[in-house]
Amino acid sequence: MQNKYSVVISPPEAIIITVKTMKEALFNEIDWFNSKNSLAHITINEFMTSDNEIEILKKQLETIAESLKPVHVHLNAFDNYPNGAFFIAPDAVSKIDLKKIMKHVNQSFRAKTIIKSSEPHLSIGRKLSPENIATAYRLFSEPIDLNFVCNRITLRCFNPEMRQFEIIEHFEFKNNPKPTFEQGTLF
Repeated sequence: MQNKYSVVISPPEAIIITVKTMKEALFNEIDWFNSKNSLAHITINEFMTSDNEIEILKKQLETIAESLKPVHVHLNAFDNYPNGAFFIAPDAVSKIDLKKIMKHVNQSFRAKTIIKSSEPHLSIGRKLSPENIATAYRLFSEPIDLNFVCNRITLRCFNPEMRQFEIIEHFEFKNNPKPTFEQGTLF
């Protein structure tokens, strides 16, 4: 049987609670919306795989994470995409650092992904109408300033009963570069 999984950057509990509070405030204004109950995360990819394959993929993720070094992440702006996503965006430096991590994971990961993200963002709501986006901007008019050290990637599995992803395992960054199949730039 195939299950749906995702690899994400999961911020610390304090940021998860902050975003949950924001989602509740938006819910009180506009009622239910997509990703309302989703814990705060930055999506790297989503994929389908079997119970037999997931253990092999966990080892891959561990190896990938070992080669990465922790980076400071600063989220400091609200923004939205034309598809109705309203989110907290990283500053320019954090965006570059996060994109490097996301690209490295997606290039090194051997599972066939169904979604690959290359734009780091922390969703508050998805598939919102233009009116609901305007409500979100009005509701969250105060400056946002969230900081954390991104020092791991997280594997989550979709729970069809809860209709949410659940965290299965974290893979810590160890800043231990090893030769990979990806060829780096030549000098």
